[in-house]
Amino acid sequence: MDKIWLKSYAPGVPAVINPDAYSSLVEIFTDACQRYSKAPAYYSMGTTLSYAQLDAASNDFAAYLQHDLKLKKGDRLAIMLPNILQYPIVMFGALKIGVIVVNINPLYTANELAHQLNDSGTETLVVLANFAQTVEKASAQVPCLKHVIITYIGDYLSAPRAWLMHLVLKYYYKKIPDWTIQQAVFLKDALKKGRARALVRVDLYNQDIAFLQYTGGTTGVSKGAVLTHRNIISNLQQADVWFKNTLVPGKEIILTALPLYHIFSLTANCMLFLRLGGLSVLIANPRDIPGLIKEMAKFKLTSITGVNTLFNGLLKNPKFAQLDFSELRLTLGGGMAVQEVVAAQWQEVTGKPLLEAYGLTETSPCVTLNPENLQAYNGSIGLPVPSTDVAILSDDGEVLACGEVGELAVKGPQVMQGYWESPSETAKVFNNDGWLLTGDIASMDEDGFLKILERKKDMILVSGFNVYPNEIEGVLVKMPGIIECAVVGVPDENSGEAVKAFIVAEDATMTLTQVVKFCRQHLTPYKVPKQVEFRDDLPKTNVGKVLRRELRD
Repeated sequence: MDKIWLKSYAPGVPAVINPDAYSSLVEIFTDACQRYSKAPAYYSMGTTLSYAQLDAASNDFAAYLQHDLKLKKGDRLAIMLPNILQYPIVMFGALKIGVIVVNINPLYTANELAHQLNDSGTETLVVLANFAQTVEKASAQVPCLKHVIITYIGDYLSAPRAWLMHLVLKYYYKKIPDWTIQQAVFLKDALKKGRARALVRVDLYNQDIAFLQYTGGTTGVSKGAVLTHRNIISNLQQADVWFKNTLVPGKEIILTALPLYHIFSLTANCMLFLRLGGLSVLIANPRDIPGLIKEMAKFKLTSITGVNTLFNGLLKNPKFAQLDFSELRLTLGGGMAVQEVVAAQWQEVTGKPLLEAYGLTETSPCVTLNPENLQAYNGSIGLPVPSTDVAILSDDGEVLACGEVGELAVKGPQVMQGYWESPSETAKVFNNDGWLLTGDIASMDEDGFLKILERKKDMILVSGFNVYPNEIEGVLVKMPGIIECAVVGVPDENSGEAVKAFIVAEDATMTLTQVVKFCRQHLTPYKVPKQVEFRDDLPKTNVGKVLRRELRD
């Protein structure tokens, strides 16, 4: 497919970027910390870390890992934290010594956590105390886990406020269950020990692995996308040239409500805006819309990233329209489709368009962006970013012409190396010509703009998170009284899609409440079915395969 999209680029955006401009993400981090040393880097719950403080704290953590835990380049460290100041400290500390970061959703169940730790071979885990009980439950299943580092949400707050928050969370809201982990140490103690050590420099190269970013990909089973420093650097370069007329170095204040363990927030918020010397406003609980708006009111935000669910939730709160949007220059939506009605309302309230982007965990994540000079929502996921090739492929792998419908395929320096220690799964998503197969059905118009029409696979997208029917069905069939079941995605005005289960039960008295209660014991909340329909039987093919498409229809 010819690169017809280049003619639609905003003025000054180049066709290619240099993915080898930096040796590693640590070089970018160090440069930013030196250039903007006195500037604020991260804000969380009333406390701000400057670039110099972030650099020093991450050095302390890196030295502790080196000297006390004996971690070396290539070892894996998992982070199981919400958006708090400890996250960037731990992440950049690990990256400084070449340790591979494994991002983990703090809401995972013990079984989900155990799978990810075992698959990645992770020896060290940093976790918020609120979720330490999950680690305790999982630890018996994870022989590779040697070190657990615990932090409290108030570790970087002033003493009176930290104590009060701990008491309220533990005893009033009961958000910090009791736990017992023999090998656990506290992050504050680890940083103190590291401060007394000399950090030994580690040679890093852009082909080194930076992250194992877990995803179901396009084939269902959770696996780690291998993302190198070069992969992430490429995406940073692509975004930098794309928004060079919008983003101002040293002047950006970005709302970081999406979790940093998600690839969208990790690359766009944590990395891109740090490189620009921006201030990232961390939101630990974005579901608390009133609390989120209260935090937003403290800043004249210049940039906001999010998913359709977040934008919709903000718009439904009348206090959102009272915020000061005079400095807002960029709103970027990704992770799930941006709905036209939400985009229109956003522009009406803020005076700025909501630009839709598209990407995958496997592409670090960005593949396409709408131009920065776009005046209004256009229903498109945008244009391929510089140095990125896309093609629309037929079922036979042939490249289709402009306007035809087929599977979207991608090539570019931001595309992952493969799935961690899983050549068979990797082979499923790369064809013989080297194209990464996205599993999304798309078309391209004559100006190079792409539209996603539907997903080739049965994946369900709940608030930007991949949910796979096979996993939920595997849990449901373990529930006593369920004969068979099938799971599909259905439209939901809040989360884009919701999980619906079709169940054939032995007993007609089985209820939605019983099903949900059982699922909550084994699944992260966003994976739990929101709707249940009981049936006498399920539609199947002549070989007995359940017809999910018929159920959706």
